[in-house]
Amino acid sequence: MDMRLFEYVLEIYKTKSFTKAANQLHIAQPSLSKQVAKLEQELGVSLFSRKPGSPVQATPDGLVFVKKAEKILQMRHDLKREMLERKEGIRGELKIGSTAITGGLILPPLLKTYKQQYPNVKVELIEESTETLIDLTARGVVDVSILSLPIEDSRLHTKTMFTEPLYLVLPQNLSVKEKQHPLSIQDFAHCPFILLKKGYGFRRTVLELCARDGFEPQIAYETSSIETAQALVGHGLGITIDRS
Repeated sequence: MDMRLFEYVLEIYKTKSFTKAANQLHIAQPSLSKQVAKLEQELGVSLFSRKPGSPVQATPDGLVFVKKAEKILQMRHDLKREMLERKEGIRGELKIGSTAITGGLILPPLLKTYKQQYPNVKVELIEESTETLIDLTARGVVDVSILSLPIEDSRLHTKTMFTEPLYLVLPQNLSVKEKQHPLSIQDFAHCPFILLKKGYGFRRTVLELCARDGFEPQIAYETSSIETAQALVGHGLGITIDRS
């Protein structure tokens, strides 16, 4: 089956007209109609419903064909691009944004793999707070940012990379009474909390967890470093929540 036929069918589906599709494809309309009719005869189904004076509509069989054709053409595009990249190599610059905390945990293995595949790309790391990176990414100053969800900005598209467990970090001298049910963050609502400063997405995650359990944490200290938060906990100055 000629790959051009997929393009013809998709253009007819998009324009809902053989005439408009022929103009876009730079071929004669009778030739386009003839080739599509020949394709329909080969397949044994009608791809389009043709009614004089009405827009051309895809039949149920035509819709199935359109969806498959889109995938096939995308695969062809991806294959050609990959072969070109292998031949010429990808060059340019990629700006990746992350907070210092997230970047330290996630970026090193990702960057190692990326540099192995695309050694000619210059990667620049942008470390800022979550709020700043959301704005920089939305304005195109940063190409992509790795941040904690949720991200509520209509200018951005998000994709979940992975999820991870969260742990309640307690000082050794904190007395934990035995309970019949598993301990939850609510059992420590009376304790002073050590949180990241405003502007960090992980701070919002912690506050939402507390709100879900029906309380607002008593914030004793705020820091921009999770290592500092852990050290404060180690000296019995409060509790915190960490990723590891």
